[in-house]
Amino acid sequence: MSEKYSIQEILSAMNDLDKLEKNANNIIFEKPKKIKIDNSDIPSNTLKLIEEAENN
Repeated sequence: MSEKYSIQEILSAMNDLDKLEKNANNIIFEKPKKIKIDNSDIPSNTLKLIEEAENN
């Protein structure tokens, strides 16, 4: 590192990093919403076959 930085530049960079860190902590992640599937038009026998196939 042959470059020289002033104390003001270093303090400014540290303040910028601190602001970024605080902003990153404020991010709220939302849980994915469950999709409700309407199976009313599928015959019950077909649904049973699908469930059995998924379990095996």
